[in-house]
Amino acid sequence: MRAWWVNEPGAISTRPLVQGIRAAPRPAAGEILVEVSVCGVCRTDLHLAEGDLPPRHPQVVPGHEAVGVVIETGPDCSRFRPGDRVGVAWLGGVCGRCDYCRRGDENLCVAPVFTGWDRDGGYAEQMTVAEDFAYPLPPVFTDEQAAPLLCSGIIGYRALKRAALPVGGRLGIYGFGSSAHITAQLALKQGASVFVMTRSESARELALELGAAYAGDAYDSPPVPLDAAILFAPVGGLVPVALRALDRGGTLAIAGIHLSGIPSLDYGRELFFERQVRSVTANTRADGREFLALAARLSLAITTTAYPFEAADRALEDLAADRVTGSAVLRVRPDDSQPNRTAASW
Repeated sequence: MRAWWVNEPGAISTRPLVQGIRAAPRPAAGEILVEVSVCGVCRTDLHLAEGDLPPRHPQVVPGHEAVGVVIETGPDCSRFRPGDRVGVAWLGGVCGRCDYCRRGDENLCVAPVFTGWDRDGGYAEQMTVAEDFAYPLPPVFTDEQAAPLLCSGIIGYRALKRAALPVGGRLGIYGFGSSAHITAQLALKQGASVFVMTRSESARELALELGAAYAGDAYDSPPVPLDAAILFAPVGGLVPVALRALDRGGTLAIAGIHLSGIPSLDYGRELFFERQVRSVTANTRADGREFLALAARLSLAITTTAYPFEAADRALEDLAADRVTGSAVLRVRPDDSQPNRTAASW
């Protein structure tokens, strides 16, 4: 099969991704084999390629927003059948035994498995996934629309919950890429006012088109105090900026898996009056199920920029340079047409 993998992590300009031919995987017990049609391009893939996230094994295949069709099931599988359309997300396995798993916080598992980091991901024509960690997908979304939902959407949904936005509140969003443009719609459809701060002019235009009340530069101050904020940009220097924009009792949720250094904080200006900072760590499968159902019900508009499979390295370069509006996706197959696909009991 064709695949991309991280050869030697480094700056994306050094082309750390390599394309070639790999042996097709085989499903083990409890796993399904998926023929990938589309895979989203996430900033976490960029962190992996550049070494901010050290690869967990040599020549790992990135990609954790994969959509495709089941073509084979391993022993002991019962949830899916060949022909079912499924999505594969970032969380690919948990131990199920630690205190965090037992209390329902599997995103904090002490021995998690992540797609496209611990195990090969969706920058390939085929991939395997534990069937317990695959999702049936709402039929309302095409493959290209569904792919970003599997990380950008799910993580944005969890970040919005962590931000504790009150009903009808004022939400600030710092950085407006794949996850942010989905999360903004969730907040707007729940009656919030959204204020976007981002360095990308095209992203500011998209934010206003989607209904944001304000769109300014990343370091601008919003015109009103914020009840909550989410930092999507991996820029630690924006943490004090966002905290200063919060009203009393406001919460800042930091959504990324990687963040550059945070400057020292001024207690009086940035933390006093019970402002707080929360991190966001992966997601639970319950988050995924809840979000996908919500996305279908709310008919979210997913803006995508599509790249041919051969241009995965260019997609990451454009992501690094903020040249992507909405969500970047790789078309592993030339289009969304998939014979004999079913809805996998959505």
